[in-house]
Amino acid sequence: QVQLVESGGGLVQAGGSLRLACAASGRVLTISSLGMGWFRQAPGKEREFVAASSWSGGSTYYADSVKARFTISKDNAKNTVYLQMNSLKPEDTAVYYCAADSQGRATRVGSLYEYWGQGTQVTVSS
Repeated sequence: QVQLVESGGGLVQAGGSLRLACAASGRVLTISSLGMGWFRQAPGKEREFVAASSWSGGSTYYADSVKARFTISKDNAKNTVYLQMNSLKPEDTAVYYCAADSQGRATRVGSLYEYWGQGTQVTVSS
């Protein structure tokens, strides 16, 4: 079993930045073999894909809405994956979730991730 705990959410003004972190623990010794993804869900909307990284970090994918503003990265030594969010917009307001795929894939498909964190709230004011 893998436990994921997100942190770093908060309230920020439009144009500002936040860095989310997702720490993995449990039976996993290292996230180096895991594909990791970030998703978000705004009130009244369905969960949507934000970013993903393959196990090696060699493949990364982003939703068009965050491309060039958000960056996903993995620190295998810390068993942590990050989401650096720059130039934030009010429409980025959502609960952000990290997820892990034991197959090591970078995938936009939420159902392929076996493990999920509890989420962290990001609120961007205009």
